[in-house]
Amino acid sequence: MLVLVLGGNSEIGLAAAEQFAQKEKADIILASRNLEKAREQARILAKRCKVTVWAEPFDALDFDSHRQFYEKLDPKPDVVILAFGVLNNQKEAQKVFQLARNTLDSNLLGAVSILEPIAADFEQRGHGTIIGISSVAGERGRQSSYIYAASKAGLTVYLDGLRHRLWPSGARVITVLPGFVPTKMVSGRTAKFGATPLKTAGKDIYKAWKKGRHKIYTGAKMRWIMAIVRAVPEFLLLRMRNI
Repeated sequence: MLVLVLGGNSEIGLAAAEQFAQKEKADIILASRNLEKAREQARILAKRCKVTVWAEPFDALDFDSHRQFYEKLDPKPDVVILAFGVLNNQKEAQKVFQLARNTLDSNLLGAVSILEPIAADFEQRGHGTIIGISSVAGERGRQSSYIYAASKAGLTVYLDGLRHRLWPSGARVITVLPGFVPTKMVSGRTAKFGATPLKTAGKDIYKAWKKGRHKIYTGAKMRWIMAIVRAVPEFLLLRMRNI
């Protein structure tokens, strides 16, 4: 088995890749813009799990390079973990459009650009799994993060449609909806509804693949927390200023 991690320095992506390496003895490709760091992560993972791990250069925002990047991979992966993304400051993005655009380009358009050639390949081969890491933020727009939430809402719906398309071929798409996972991307922020340990998130992603799930939340309580958040009436949400 070969697993490709798009966003090879993502802590959640690495945690999931380690589960595949440990439990399936899968070889791993870490694809990242920061190639030096990805190579260091590859050395650590290879030593820890006794599998073959290597790094490949990949820029989520260089849309024109995506098809060629995937076509040059030999062999092709069996599992693709989409783990790249950004979380720009909401208030700054309200003032500087380039930051808002960067959020949408990184979290949504970059995903569409690279996943379409992968999906076509999996569809033709009749197998393969795309694991897309979205976010619970995309389930309800809030003043504190609505630009980021919009990008993740778009990604979730895109993955839903891709799953519908690929299902008859035998290829699969899993949507992962993490709650608050303590990573460098959320450094300085605190969890309002509890946190999911990084290792737990990695295990949840692997279990979803193993059990043939379609969409999961990370952390045992997050599904119920988000059910409550979605159920809050709009008139009440508008009066809640601290979320």
